Amino acid sequence: MSTTHPLTGPATRTIGGAELPAPGRWEIDPGHAEVAFIGRHLVVSKVRGRFTGVRGTVVVDEEPEASSLEVEIDLATVDSGDATRDEHLRSADLLDVEAHPTATYRSTAVRWDGSAGTVEGEQTIHGVTRPVPLQVEHLGTVTDPWGGVRAAFSAHTTIDREDWGITWNMPLANGGLVVSKEIRIEIEVETVRTDA
Repeated sequence: MSTTHPLTGPATRTIGGAELPAPGRWEIDPGHAEVAFIGRHLVVSKVRGRFTGVRGTVVVDEEPEASSLEVEIDLATVDSGDATRDEHLRSADLLDVEAHPTATYRSTAVRWDGSAGTVEGEQTIHGVTRPVPLQVEHLGTVTDPWGGVRAAFSAHTTIDREDWGITWNMPLANGGLVVSKEIRIEIEVETVRTDA
């Protein structure tokens, strides 16, 4: 069972009772994509930021488990709401944007159940590649006012930034650190079908 768009054909199909995007190539819309990060500052408070320069492709296969994902993030687009902090994030102390201007994520395996699943993949930051799983949810598929077919996804994971050699910190008198090692990543993207 599927819904059909008059210009592009089937936009969705139903698998196991869940409506999923139809097979095809879905490009991330940079204007509706955000990779957010949340860390602890001085142990007790949260600091939030985001990268707005996000592009990539989701290839949806007939078999959901054979689907794939590739994403590139422009690290210079970091925005934490404070210009001084953003410059420090871009510096060699942390992201070292001059030497490593982008981060990438490439899937290696997909496990899907209903409208959610786990994407196993390799995250490259700071010139270092490590395995990172993403918990992913398909939020829905719609036709926009201009006739494009869009599928929205949400994902999250938690990483230890020191696994990528991003180790800058300062000790606190109570034994804590200025910035947490553990960083939560939250992703929201809209994708547009491009191959129909």
